[in-house]
Amino acid sequence: MADTGTTLNGQHQTDGRARPATPHRPEGPVAAGPLPSVLIATRHGESTANVEFQLAEAAGALSVPIGCRDADIPLSLHGRQQAHALGRWWAGLPSADRPRSVWCSPYLRTTETARIALAQAAGLGAVPVSLAVRLDERLRDRELGVLEMLPKAAIEAKHPEEAARRRKMGELYYRPPGGESWADVALRVRSVLRDICAEEAGRPVLLVAHDCTVLMLRYALDRLTEAQLTALEPVRNCSTSVWRAEDGRLRPARWNDTRHLAD
Repeated sequence: MADTGTTLNGQHQTDGRARPATPHRPEGPVAAGPLPSVLIATRHGESTANVEFQLAEAAGALSVPIGCRDADIPLSLHGRQQAHALGRWWAGLPSADRPRSVWCSPYLRTTETARIALAQAAGLGAVPVSLAVRLDERLRDRELGVLEMLPKAAIEAKHPEEAARRRKMGELYYRPPGGESWADVALRVRSVLRDICAEEAGRPVLLVAHDCTVLMLRYALDRLTEAQLTALEPVRNCSTSVWRAEDGRLRPARWNDTRHLAD
């Protein structure tokens, strides 16, 4: 598998593709004060919905065979394997960097990811078996309202006015009826960050969340512009993104890294 990690120094990306340097060093949203020593964020492992949407997009289908709530979608078999790999990566970290606390979206695919990874790391003697997973609804996935569970072709066919408004507004500010914009998700991500910084001072922390949630975490911590945010690739399943406390800020160290999934 190709190296898909990114070292965030504004100049180098280890997947070989050039990226423009950011115009300033990111400062993060948190003033000098209590901070986790290391903040690690991951997206859940591949879900059954991820698989179904990939098939639907490839076929131009207008529906996906999913009857449950978004919150109740489980991991696929491959997603469970990815979660085990995440746990092995966790166990292989230097002792000072191994998360001592886990904050997790309450959705099924994230809680499964967190518990599988934790059990794997604990089984390798890296963390206590008793380490708790803390569920926080602010880490849930973006809510899409009337567009929920609709492939792209279905949105264009059934809600053409919303498809056009989405293109005009852009993902950061477009809010579907009954749903959230990326900016709405950013507000709750900033809220949970404040609690994490206050409650996890000096400790390494793992966040298990979703594509949009992790994107908004980077948007908030690294103070990205809208253009920088929308230029990012989707967050990969069970990828790892890392920020370290330095000079009173959480500084980016790695982004969307999946090399551990090749082990």
